Amino acid sequence: MLEIVSSRNNPLVDPWLHVWGWEIPFYLFLGGWVAGMMVLSGYFLLKGRERQRRCVCFALPLFGLVLLSLGMLSLFLDLEHKPYVFRLYLTVEPLSPMSWGSWILVLVYPVLVANVLLQPPALAVAAWPRLGSLSRRFAARRGVVRAVGGASVLAGTALGIYTGILLSALGARPLWNSALLGPLFLVSGLSCGAAFSHMVARDVEERTALARADNLFLSVELGLFALYLIGLLSASEAHLEATRLLLGGPFTGVFWVFVVGLGVVIPLLIQVLAVSHRIAHTPVAPLLVLAGGLALRFVIVYAGQWSRWPQT
Repeated sequence: MLEIVSSRNNPLVDPWLHVWGWEIPFYLFLGGWVAGMMVLSGYFLLKGRERQRRCVCFALPLFGLVLLSLGMLSLFLDLEHKPYVFRLYLTVEPLSPMSWGSWILVLVYPVLVANVLLQPPALAVAAWPRLGSLSRRFAARRGVVRAVGGASVLAGTALGIYTGILLSALGARPLWNSALLGPLFLVSGLSCGAAFSHMVARDVEERTALARADNLFLSVELGLFALYLIGLLSASEAHLEATRLLLGGPFTGVFWVFVVGLGVVIPLLIQVLAVSHRIAHTPVAPLLVLAGGLALRFVIVYAGQWSRWPQT
């Protein structure tokens, strides 16, 4: 028994190193979702939509704070030495995606809070009346609103693309060894943000615009899937073997049915019909998009841990 554990036959070390559980893909999903909402709410602010009191841009930052906090909790649960989490913020490692990600997460919070202050919840204003007057002063200054909108777009883009770069920087796993993971996770996050915004928007015109935007994001996501797989198939033998996990391997069904089919293609068809006024807008397509975004992170994280370079 000692020989089996200490040699290369240990299944948790070679050929598969399974380190990350459900916490990491769940965090990556919530981070991408929040990133998408931040980019969209920031875009609306830059376009002057804050003059419309029913604008969805006022609801998204509050949802973002809750979802990002859940993601941070998930990330904290994954840590092996939880009491030492503060050490992440005692230094900056320019070449470490995890270091960059840690600081991006901290910077995202004040941007979300600034968004919320433009139109705080009624309960908060009732509890702290000065919050209402502060919000009105902020909203009356177009320069402040534009600054908050620009910061939201930049912070959201950084957060969304970082969730993919975090994996692509780990070159020991061939399935993650692709520069397209960053853009793919960013576009997937934008799609999740647009789908959720479309679902909660109260303005009919805004709901239609968000559905059209989501159709664009879903179409781009399909193209990135194709480029991602083509890039892996045309690379080394290790990348080819890793791609087979999604093309005939144990993750094939989940990837093509739940991620591509139910998560992208079906909601895209539904929303194309909805924006052309052939069917009514329903929550079905947005919920499928969110489920597909979650499934994407789980498939990539788990399949990536199965992939490996050849033994030497």
